Amino acid sequence: MTEMNTTALRAGPPQAGPEIAEISDLSKQGYQLLKEHNITDAMECFARILDMDSDNNYALVGMGDAARKRGAFREAVSYYQRCLARHPGNNYALFGLADCYKALNQFHKAIEIWEQYLIHDDRNITVLTRVADAYRKVRDFKHSKAVYLRVLDMEEQNPYAIIGLGHLHYDFKEYRDALFYWEKMFQANGEGVDIRVLTSIGNCHRKLKTFGEGIAYFELALRREPHNFYALFGLADCYRGLNQQARSLKYWDRILEQDPRNKVILTRAGDAYRRLEEYEKAVDCYQRALNIEFDTYAVLGLAVVAKAQGRYAEASESLGRLIQQDPKNHRLYVELSECYLKQGEKRRAQETLEHFQQLGIRSQMVAEMLEKIKA
Repeated sequence: MTEMNTTALRAGPPQAGPEIAEISDLSKQGYQLLKEHNITDAMECFARILDMDSDNNYALVGMGDAARKRGAFREAVSYYQRCLARHPGNNYALFGLADCYKALNQFHKAIEIWEQYLIHDDRNITVLTRVADAYRKVRDFKHSKAVYLRVLDMEEQNPYAIIGLGHLHYDFKEYRDALFYWEKMFQANGEGVDIRVLTSIGNCHRKLKTFGEGIAYFELALRREPHNFYALFGLADCYRGLNQQARSLKYWDRILEQDPRNKVILTRAGDAYRRLEEYEKAVDCYQRALNIEFDTYAVLGLAVVAKAQGRYAEASESLGRLIQQDPKNHRLYVELSECYLKQGEKRRAQETLEHFQQLGIRSQMVAEMLEKIKA
């Protein structure tokens, strides 16, 4: 989102008197230098103004803008606050201050400042979308949605509001509503839409388990950027969801070519090899993940391989240790119970599942398995 073009306004009208004329010229020069990204020279202009007039609002905002462009947000805050202390309600200082708080992840403060700005200019779409974004960041669904919709009332196809509504609904796990807004962007822009919209649509389909529909969007993104992590991950996960493990491996491996120490992807690749019964390759992936750092799913994968190869005692011991570390993971109890059943220990299998249920956590998988054991 581009910042408002305020250079001419902030420079101020020409004024009489040699010193005032010099301040006016320096102000115009400083803002022009900022526009050209010549921050050092711009700051020199503003510093010269402040030597003549320490409370000059144009110079204080200019110094704030320069610091903000350098990423020195706390320094910028001090300049904007100095300006507002002497010139309350200065729109440019309010705008810059709120943007700094946003960059510092102080979203409640940013909202407070933007609300002050909107008192003077309540139809500024740039500020309204920033306010909606900030409400989204603090997980205030109601206010965020209301402000985004207010923007759409003013500008029906505003892309920032539409994309923001997509993110908002996605953040709150309302994937069908998120899909509605992101598809709206896709329909408006076609295949040239921002690649993040394509991967976001694909991710909605992943969450909704409509994997086949998600594949097309990830493939389109991958044609645009052959090494895009989110597109590669999305395709691998969609094929995983469709139980097409060999196809999923193609994309897990492509990610690992770029990032061979990605622990999560190593365990996903290990799972795919395991389901294909290529146990040696599966074990290699799990071990590589564990060589990076401890990972519950890598240890679980090794235990499941051991179980598949008939090494039930080894698998049981490993799963028992995992349950001590992660007592609320229902999958561990199911795998351990299956190990006991394979060893003919039906009672221990039942007790394992009953112990999980005593934790007060509901799991359909655990309930169904327990019912079968008791039958």
